[in-house]
Amino acid sequence: MNAYFAIKHLHVACVILSGAGFFLRGLLMLSDSPLMANRWLKIVPHVNDTLLLLAALTLTAMIGQYPFVAGWVTAKIFGLIGYIILGSLALKAGRSKRVRLICWVLALLVFAWIVSVALTHDPRGFLALVPGVSG
Repeated sequence: MNAYFAIKHLHVACVILSGAGFFLRGLLMLSDSPLMANRWLKIVPHVNDTLLLLAALTLTAMIGQYPFVAGWVTAKIFGLIGYIILGSLALKAGRSKRVRLICWVLALLVFAWIVSVALTHDPRGFLALVPGVSG
């Protein structure tokens, strides 16, 4: 069990760093900060997100909860895909600052939803609190 808790803590720490880093990079993008050109701001998130993914895959195997078997894990996978697409549009590919802002806000909402799914083990996450959203 010690290995499980170590991996879980690594995963949670990487989630916090990933979310905070994305939030910060979004603020820098919106303010047209020259800091966005720093090489470390391009490398560190990839290293952290790789650790995050490896920890997630390890936890999945350790607890025996797999995508397309456990609904909440499946929801997190689809949320992650949406978050990656929106994040890419927000920080790089969006045609205008308005589009990048909208994608950044939506990516932050998806990130929060993914975290709520992880905390509740419910595919609806915080959407379960919305009347009419049933599981």
